[in-house]
Amino acid sequence: MDHDTPLSARPPRPLDTVRRRVLTTRQLREYGVGGAEAADRCRPGGPWQQLLPGVFLLHPGPPTGEERLHAALLYTAHRPQGVPSQSRRAGSAAGPGPYGEAMVTGLAALALRRFAAAPPLLSLDRIGVLVPRTRRLRSTGFVQVVRAVELPEPQEVTGVPVAPVPRALADAVTRLQEPVAVRRLLTEAVRGSHCEAGAAVRELARARLLTRPHVVDAVDSLLAEGRAIAEAALYAMVRGHGLPEPVWNVELRTAGGPSLGGVDAYWPEQAVAVEIDVRSPCAEADADAVRRDRARRRELLERLGITVVHLSPTRLREAPAEQAAVVRTALITAEDRDPAAYVVVLPR
Repeated sequence: MDHDTPLSARPPRPLDTVRRRVLTTRQLREYGVGGAEAADRCRPGGPWQQLLPGVFLLHPGPPTGEERLHAALLYTAHRPQGVPSQSRRAGSAAGPGPYGEAMVTGLAALALRRFAAAPPLLSLDRIGVLVPRTRRLRSTGFVQVVRAVELPEPQEVTGVPVAPVPRALADAVTRLQEPVAVRRLLTEAVRGSHCEAGAAVRELARARLLTRPHVVDAVDSLLAEGRAIAEAALYAMVRGHGLPEPVWNVELRTAGGPSLGGVDAYWPEQAVAVEIDVRSPCAEADADAVRRDRARRRELLERLGITVVHLSPTRLREAPAEQAAVVRTALITAEDRDPAAYVVVLPR
C-alpha cells in the first residue's frame, strides 16, 4: 500500500463525505492502517495531516470548517471499548454515537444555527465542545474543552450534536469582552425566536456572568426585548382570535388599600387577568423566592374573585389558538363565579 492507495481494505461505511475525510487512530486501524503508516503519510508533503492528537485529515491543504468541526468532536468523543464508532447517539437503540456525549457549544454552535452575529465557522480560532466535568481532557489546537457538571440534552443541527441555544450563548459570552458583540448575540437569540429571554438569563446566571457590567447591560436590554415581543404576541392573540378587548398593562388596587401588582391584560367585567411569564430571576437562588411571591399574589387575587391566567412567551408564539382558548374559557366561566371584590384599575 503506497501513500496514494485509498482506504478500501474494508467495505465503505455509510458515513457522509466529511466523516470519510477525517478519521481517528482507532478508525484507521479498522481500515488496516497502523500508527506508523499514518505518521508516515503525515510527513511534510505527504497526502495526509494530523489535525489534533489522534485525529487525521486524509487530504493535504487547509481543512474546511466542517472538517475542523468533525475533528473537534472526534477528539473529545469518549466511547466504551468495543462500541462501533458509527453507532447512533446515546439513548437510541444502537447505543452511543460517534461523538459520545460531546456536543458543540459557544460561537461554533451559534454559527451552525446561522446566527448573523456569530462569526463564520471557518474563521473561529477555537471550537467549543461541551463534555462532562469528569473527563480528563485538555484543550488543544483549535479545540476549547468546556466542562459541565450536568450536560444538557443536545439538539442535532446539520447532523451534529449542538448544545441548546441558552447554554451555547452562555459559553460564547464567557469568552467575549466586547459589549456590542454580547448585545448582538443575545438580541438575535430573542428576536429570532431561538430562545426565550428568561432561559438565556438563567444560563448566564448559572455561568456567573452577571457580575460583568457589559453583560448586565446587555441582559437589561434582552429582558426588555423579550417583554416587548411577548406583549406583541399577546395583542395579536387577543385580536386575532376574537377575544373581547381588555384594558392593557394596568395596576390593580383594592379600594383604599395596597397595590395588588400589575397585570398585562385585564377584563374588568369578568375579573380575569392575564400575566405573561417573562420575568426571570437573575440568580438561581432567587427563583424560589420569586415563585413564592407570585403564588402569594395569585392566591390574594383569587380570594378577591379575580381569575389569573399565566401565559408563557413560548406558548403564545407556538400555540396562540390554544392560549386563546384558555383565556376564552376563563372569560366564559366568570358567570358561574361569585362576583369579584371591587378593585381599582390604574395605568401602569
